[in-house]
Amino acid sequence: MYQELFRIPFIDRPVYGYGLMLVLAFVFASMLMKYLARRHGLNGDHFVTASLLGLVVGVVGARLTHVLENWSAFTDPRLPAWENFKNMINVSSGGLTFFGGFLFATPVLILYAIWRKVPVLRGMDIVAPCLMLGLAWGRLGCYMNGCCHGEECSLPWAVQFPYGSNAFIEQYQRGEISLDPRLLDPNPKHVIETLPSIDGHRNSGLGDVLPRPLPKEQIRGNAELEALAAKYRAHPVHPTQLYSTFNAGFIAAVCVAFLALAPAAGRVFALMLILKGISRFTLEMIRTEPPVWGFMSFSMVVSVGLVAAGILMWVVCGMVRSSRSSASSRGFEPRLTTA
Repeated sequence: MYQELFRIPFIDRPVYGYGLMLVLAFVFASMLMKYLARRHGLNGDHFVTASLLGLVVGVVGARLTHVLENWSAFTDPRLPAWENFKNMINVSSGGLTFFGGFLFATPVLILYAIWRKVPVLRGMDIVAPCLMLGLAWGRLGCYMNGCCHGEECSLPWAVQFPYGSNAFIEQYQRGEISLDPRLLDPNPKHVIETLPSIDGHRNSGLGDVLPRPLPKEQIRGNAELEALAAKYRAHPVHPTQLYSTFNAGFIAAVCVAFLALAPAAGRVFALMLILKGISRFTLEMIRTEPPVWGFMSFSMVVSVGLVAAGILMWVVCGMVRSSRSSASSRGFEPRLTTA
């Protein structure tokens, strides 16, 4: 975990690993998008602008979805309204739901493509692998930040995140980690709610709240507390961020290869939806996301919808291509400017 890479001299401002990975995600995804667009005879600059637009809208949608999923954590009655609001917009702390950003950005980019007279379906095919490439880098940022981790496990590649990480705090809230009193905030107003244990039942012996562990910012500069905090580690968990990185990179490679075969316009995007939906649904089984419908988390619900949409899109795009081929063989070519 490399939440803070270094601090800028003289102004003492931190550079976060999470933010750096988001920047790299945008840069590499934009470069691939521009290359693929030019390779297919389209204006690469339009796609670079689209990637910037998608980044802004996507981050807003991803953060909004995360806040709504964890509404109670951002409406803490013990904190002033201003503090809760600052926590909501504090993207540097992590907490961006990919599917939320995807659902927000997709319609905006489709409208942008129509405005720029870009063939929508082929444009979506070009965006598909770039989106997955950006996600792969973004998940590396999640790993460096310590968010989006999986459940506890005993596998050889399991990760033990340090003091102050999301996994550490969650395990502390479940009563699985005991802290030295020197690392607990003495202010009785600074408490956190206990969490249900892994099996779904609240741990016995715990009240409704626990003393809050001292934030890293508060112990920075105190050699004794820093040394004490360095001894603590969360219990091993699945590095689901790295699983997501490998998965997104694989889907990006598959989409680029499939695009080179000149499939029916829209089918590359459809394939991305299917592969991403299936893999994310599977991955959610070992992540620690709250359920929103039965046993399914928000991402599980969206994954089911993506697979269904991908299958439907695959079939429809094939039918459109067949109808065009038939019309062309009869000497008539339908004029569809947005496909």
